[in-house]
Amino acid sequence: MNEQQYRQQHHDKGSSGRKTNPFWFAMQLGMFAGLIWGGLRWMAYAFHFTIVVPGFLIEPFYNHSYLVTARGGAAGYVVFIGFSMLASVIYTMFMKKIPGPWAGIVYGIVWWVILFVAVGPMIKMMPPVTKTTWNSIYTDFCLFLLWGLFIGYTVAMEFNDERLREPGGSKGSHNQHSSGPKGASKSGSQARGEESNDNEGRTGGTDSNNQPEPVM
Repeated sequence: MNEQQYRQQHHDKGSSGRKTNPFWFAMQLGMFAGLIWGGLRWMAYAFHFTIVVPGFLIEPFYNHSYLVTARGGAAGYVVFIGFSMLASVIYTMFMKKIPGPWAGIVYGIVWWVILFVAVGPMIKMMPPVTKTTWNSIYTDFCLFLLWGLFIGYTVAMEFNDERLREPGGSKGSHNQHSSGPKGASKSGSQARGEESNDNEGRTGGTDSNNQPEPVM
């Protein structure tokens, strides 16, 4: 069975071989993506790696003085989890058949551009990139890149069986099958060679025994 036949046979199935519901899978994935990367972003803000508050997604609806508090940060954390679930559903619905990690990386960068460069400054989520710090730009860019990679590559692993992309993953069984007949033919030829040598030895010994004795 080649790689194409394997993919067709496991169409829309997860790595465990069972039928995967794309919507519920995306919802669970988005929840974990929001928990992990939203928590890391809150820590980055607490350690002053970025000046953009954790609740930047609800900045247009709440006072900034509220968002810098612990309660405002928790509210922003919950909203980021919801945003991650929505982004995960969008990716799974339209891009789940794209293999590899690069689609997820690009997806995260696109969301960073939308939120931090295009739409965000327009609706007062955060200051424009020209009026923020380089540390904030680097931190948020890298976090969204890894956030997109986490979503995209997890979806690719579930719906495309990325194990086939590993070196030797789809050729291991073929090599095992092909090595068997070769070994068998080699051992067979050796056996025939040994048998022919034995026959020659027997023939030579018979000829030497059947020679006529000299006449005295």
